[in-house]
Amino acid sequence: MNLYDGKTTRQNVQSPASELAQSISAAAASASPKYFYNALGSKLFEAITQLDEYYPTRTEAAIFQANHSQIAQAISQTGISQPCLIDLGAGNCAKAATLIPHILPHQYVPIDISTDFLEDAAEQLQQNFPALDIIGLGMDFSSQLELPPQVQTHDRVFFYPGSSLGNFEPAQALDFLSLIANPAQGNASGLLIGIDLVKDSATLEAAYDDALGVTGAFNKNLLLNANSLMASDFNLRQWQHVALFNREQSRIEMHLEAKQDLTVSWPGQQRDFKSGERMLTEYSYKYTLDSMTELLQQAGFKNIKHWTDSQQWFAVFWAEV
Repeated sequence: MNLYDGKTTRQNVQSPASELAQSISAAAASASPKYFYNALGSKLFEAITQLDEYYPTRTEAAIFQANHSQIAQAISQTGISQPCLIDLGAGNCAKAATLIPHILPHQYVPIDISTDFLEDAAEQLQQNFPALDIIGLGMDFSSQLELPPQVQTHDRVFFYPGSSLGNFEPAQALDFLSLIANPAQGNASGLLIGIDLVKDSATLEAAYDDALGVTGAFNKNLLLNANSLMASDFNLRQWQHVALFNREQSRIEMHLEAKQDLTVSWPGQQRDFKSGERMLTEYSYKYTLDSMTELLQQAGFKNIKHWTDSQQWFAVFWAEV
């Protein structure tokens, strides 16, 4: 297993400290959800996936379990003979581990912003599949998709599970999918993607605000990560977790809400927050089968197939380029 640090190739990409400073100091404060994922954040998200309220992970896993052979057949029918499985936001690589025995990739490329967490996960996966060529890539793929020359250029199958596409605004999601399909960038042969579907508000909100408070801790951990990245002085006790479904926008929103008037400082700057003022930390757009199909078509994909659970809470799409 080789680990490649994608940060070393970035040019003209805003640093985490400056990006956070800019978004937090804006009139409507926000922080990108990618900053959830330091080592602790990655472990907290693993815990979230085990919660009763958090249906997406187990529902998606059940779809893959029930349709592995059909998914493998769809990939094969595309003409892909030596798949290069490019796992976006690989995390602990568990989802890919269940897929690898069925699609038999020639190369596996897990990508994650949390490099240390990725390295441990990829090394464990290598023990399970010793003959598999694994190239771990620590990078923020949301800002650039420049893959190293070690990654094969043909038969690329992009794997984007977990409905993480929902973290993009619809226009940004279209741009990102188009980037994957672009021969000069992602150069995909196909895309296998998991998408959370629109459903009742109570089910959605419980999934992002569990009774045990794990999601709240995950949200607040962003502040710890910000303190580390930008030398700020966020005090977690001054903030509370808020999650709600914005039906008009068809998205779940997560916020951190100030419990009192407070000031956050970092080198050369500070930001005042009023009691009750919120900082947006994540939105997760929910799609319908039709709206996701249309989005994939607009991005340049074709021959689109999908599989769902019996309640149609979640869907897995396969799309060719």
